[in-house]
Amino acid sequence: MVTENSPYLVVCLFALIVIAGVVLILKLSKDKTRKISSLRFFIQIAAVVAVFMGLLIGPFNVPIFEPLGPSPRNRLLGIDILGSQFPDGISVPFLACYYPNGRTVTCAIWQLQAYVYPFWDYPRGYQADYSTSGLEKLAVVVGMLVVACVVLGRSFCGWLCPFGLYQDILTRIRKATRLRHLNTSVRTNKKLGQVSYIIIAVFMLLSVIFASYTIFGTEIIPGTIPGGPEGTEAGIVSNINEPFCLVCPARPLCIAVECAVGAMDWSYVSQIVYGPFWISGFYLTSINVTILIVVTILAFVYRRAWCRICPMGGLAALFSSFKPFKWIALTKLEKNEHKCTKCGVCKRVCPTQATDMYEKKGGDVTESRCILCARCVEICPYDGALKLTFAGKTVVKSRNWLGVDKSAKDPAG
Repeated sequence: MVTENSPYLVVCLFALIVIAGVVLILKLSKDKTRKISSLRFFIQIAAVVAVFMGLLIGPFNVPIFEPLGPSPRNRLLGIDILGSQFPDGISVPFLACYYPNGRTVTCAIWQLQAYVYPFWDYPRGYQADYSTSGLEKLAVVVGMLVVACVVLGRSFCGWLCPFGLYQDILTRIRKATRLRHLNTSVRTNKKLGQVSYIIIAVFMLLSVIFASYTIFGTEIIPGTIPGGPEGTEAGIVSNINEPFCLVCPARPLCIAVECAVGAMDWSYVSQIVYGPFWISGFYLTSINVTILIVVTILAFVYRRAWCRICPMGGLAALFSSFKPFKWIALTKLEKNEHKCTKCGVCKRVCPTQATDMYEKKGGDVTESRCILCARCVEICPYDGALKLTFAGKTVVKSRNWLGVDKSAKDPAG
């Protein structure tokens, strides 16, 4: 029997299961070089169920969304506080895709685009009413991102992002087949990090072009005046809005997973298409499906391939790894230069090929490519050489798990 308090009981039960799982992993894990990784993998899975698929809290089968499937809708964090001023909920610095139903948080990349076009100066959104201007909404999004990134940095990428979990699963599959991963050159990897900012600039520019009528009073692209035909919120057909979402590989992956577990109705999703080969479908497009396939192949060969160019990861890095945000960032990777022997094992195990923890002498070695997964910390065999800290307090530090002498040259073999 379903009661009014059932969703909250389910959440409490889920929280107890997660806490029990964390305790068991920390207490029973015998492999000291994989304990943190096992814990991180468990938390990633829990986050997908609780945050991204939204399978814990109702209301279920809301009539207006009934064709989409049975999973809960619009139980977004923060709307009770912000209300119509910000009905899309709290912005988060990871790809918590807006489009699959059941979401509990909102992808900030979606918001940054949508609040330029089509909702810059239009009060009606996707089943939401806005009472603020585009500039005000953008200011709230950026403000939330800055706070979240200053507090936790790119740990969102390493510990919570659903697409990061997908790539980690691909890595585990590759390891099971005993295939070695490939690495890019140091120069190439640094340039890939710059691509994320190019992606952000291109798609924000496209959004401004789409919104040219409401912002500048001139319609650059015909059909982009808000309140246009077919009952859409914008003059251009609504599936063209938010241009990055048309190519984002996380969108088709999230939709496919929810359809697979029965949380979304595939027969409905597959009908919402426009043009041949789903070129511009609302939920799936030929573009984002193709990119998902390409990224899947690359992530199988190169660890965390998408993370190296991800625009959301780029923003998280911008607001945590670069000055002045780096000065006040609370979550950091730190190195004790007197305990480091330059064995290089930290550099070799890094899934995004970050190098500052190896190349820099000491102190704060957090960089834009670092997703704070703590893999380098758990594999380092020198006690306290590397540590993950929060507000100056050590969260986890490297251990002398091999019992080797500090002068050993390469404990990794």
